[in-house]
Amino acid sequence: MFAISLGDGAELRPLEPWRAEEFLAHMDRGRDFIGAHMELPDLATDLDSARSYLQLYADKAASDTGRLYGIWLDGTLVGGVSFPKFDAAAGICEAGCWLEPAATGRGLVGRAARLIIDWAFNERGIHRVQWFVSPNNTPSINVAKRLGMTREGTLRETYLYRGVRHDAEVWSVLAPEWQVLDS
Repeated sequence: MFAISLGDGAELRPLEPWRAEEFLAHMDRGRDFIGAHMELPDLATDLDSARSYLQLYADKAASDTGRLYGIWLDGTLVGGVSFPKFDAAAGICEAGCWLEPAATGRGLVGRAARLIIDWAFNERGIHRVQWFVSPNNTPSINVAKRLGMTREGTLRETYLYRGVRHDAEVWSVLAPEWQVLDS
């Protein structure tokens, strides 16, 4: 296994099924906060569902269709970044993130997202990285901006979450843009 330093006592590591108990404890600490904008806490409500969620991403990694990484701060899992969709043949992937409240305001998501996006462009030859975000999720929008992404528009009422239809903003960065930003 690997761990990549994010600085300030933080590390990025693969988030795998054997970490289900730790993942569930993390979800329990941040359930309401994380659940304000995404369904992740609703998908990991007990040990079996947490393990199943992590196994889903282990299977995606094995088939090269997605990845999941945790962010640890001083040895405690506090958030993560992911590729919910990864299509190397088409050259397109989607990146996502989450954090529990205790870890916000430290730049952890930005540093972690920059690492995985850089890998997607420079190692895997991805051409386009997409970022979908609730228009009400200002911290995630700010991360997209700091990553040099362009807001492309809003998908109106595109997903059903907790019985309510929600909008999603679409942000993206293309490989040629990233090369300029990364230099």
